[in-house]
Amino acid sequence: MIAKGTKLYSIIHYKCPRCHNGDLFLSAAYSKNFMKMPDRCSHCGLSYQPEPSFYTGAMYVSYALQVALFTTVYVALRVLFNPSMVAYIITTIVAAVLLLPVTLRLSRTIYINFFYRYRPEFDHADKIEQP
Repeated sequence: MIAKGTKLYSIIHYKCPRCHNGDLFLSAAYSKNFMKMPDRCSHCGLSYQPEPSFYTGAMYVSYALQVALFTTVYVALRVLFNPSMVAYIITTIVAAVLLLPVTLRLSRTIYINFFYRYRPEFDHADKIEQP
């Protein structure tokens, strides 16, 4: 089990990077509004949009995740089946499309974790009131 207080905990559970209690996304990964985020953390009040176009930098993280996915699919197919080139291309595209909501959410979560760290004093703070 991944311990609360680590960046990996925040990333895997899509939690606020500062308190690890508030959710980063409002709905499930495969719902219609899978990228919808609240303005602030419901627990500690951290702004999830610290500046305009903040998540533009997350596209670089998304690119790295897609490269990792393509490499993983290629190596797995190569080792297990050694299919034709068309099978590689089709399988890679299908995997990328099916995992798109997950990779987009992960890229935003990883990106916001670059800029904020876990602070235990916010974990135990009382839940804030939203205006």
